[in-house]
Amino acid sequence: MSRPAAALVSAAACVAVTGCSDFEYQEDICSSGEYPVMTVGDTGSACVADKDEPPAGFVRYPKGKVPQQVDDKWDVYWRTHTLDKNGKIIDAP
Repeated sequence: MSRPAAALVSAAACVAVTGCSDFEYQEDICSSGEYPVMTVGDTGSACVADKDEPPAGFVRYPKGKVPQQVDDKWDVYWRTHTLDKNGKIIDAP
């Protein structure tokens, strides 16, 4: 068996037997060239082109609290929190 084939078989066996976290797929919140925004006073979100400002009713996430991948720390946090019209973090309705 060639080295590349052996490596592929080994990697497949690792995933099948142990779930090897090195191969875990994490979905990004937004595509390349976009950033996430959230609705004011609710838990909705959207992605906006890097060159654009958030649309009406949406704001940027607070610095350092921006979700990057689905189910990451901040994605989970913002499911139960939001920003009010003054930019204060509040519990989601």
